[in-house]
Amino acid sequence: MKNAAALSGHPPTAAPAVGVGSRSRRAGPDVGRRAAPQPASAASTDLSTRDRVTQLLLAQGATTAGQLGSALGLSPAAIRRHLDAMLADGDVLAREQTVRGSRGRGRPAKVFLLTDAARVRCGTHHYDNMATAALRWIARSGGPDAVEAFAADQVAALEARCRAAMEDAGDDPLARSEALAGALTAEGYAANASTIASGGQLCQHHCPVAHVAAEFPQLCEAETAVISRLVGTHVQRLATIAHGDGVCTTHIPTQPRAQSGNTVTTVRTDR
Repeated sequence: MKNAAALSGHPPTAAPAVGVGSRSRRAGPDVGRRAAPQPASAASTDLSTRDRVTQLLLAQGATTAGQLGSALGLSPAAIRRHLDAMLADGDVLAREQTVRGSRGRGRPAKVFLLTDAARVRCGTHHYDNMATAALRWIARSGGPDAVEAFAADQVAALEARCRAAMEDAGDDPLARSEALAGALTAEGYAANASTIASGGQLCQHHCPVAHVAAEFPQLCEAETAVISRLVGTHVQRLATIAHGDGVCTTHIPTQPRAQSGNTVTTVRTDR
């Protein structure tokens, strides 16, 4: 059987690279090299379209797929593809459209709206500014002791949840630090624990209150005290994200320090 090159009249040596279409065969063998960046361009277009969908949902609230497609000039299949991806990523959620008055036959259309996480990424909320302003007010009204009391109260619920998650961790501080890392990760701190020559090290790669704690280190102090109580030994805070470091790092000695009663010593070194 004759091959495609023979049928087209071109010698075999002029055959194009695999994957290049008929238009590329007419344009020359270098077209394949020029076409290579297309996947990246398509990815950029997808991201740009998702940004447009996000901004439209932010401005209009709950919107149907048809309304989104009409506003953005996209076909039903195209807008569905973007919405499915955003649903999978947790950026949008779908629910049945609320219909007031009489309703026609059939199920009501679905509407799509942004999740709380997606709204926060849009920068429409200023929780950090509000929290900082609240702590400034507390500091003016009640002084440093009031700020410390507030910080301790805020981490109390976190401590209770982590303690429950560490129930089967045993008494060894290093084993407890590993269990604590898992509990903190579940709380959104992206934590991990590792063993080093002088004991253990607990690292938190995310801090939900870093911007506020930069002005009010009492939040870091309260969290460090929680870590000490949960692992059952004194700890040394070597670095904090609030202090400008990339990771919150806490050193956990191998041997627990002698304690009287339930007192746990917490040493801070990030000042």
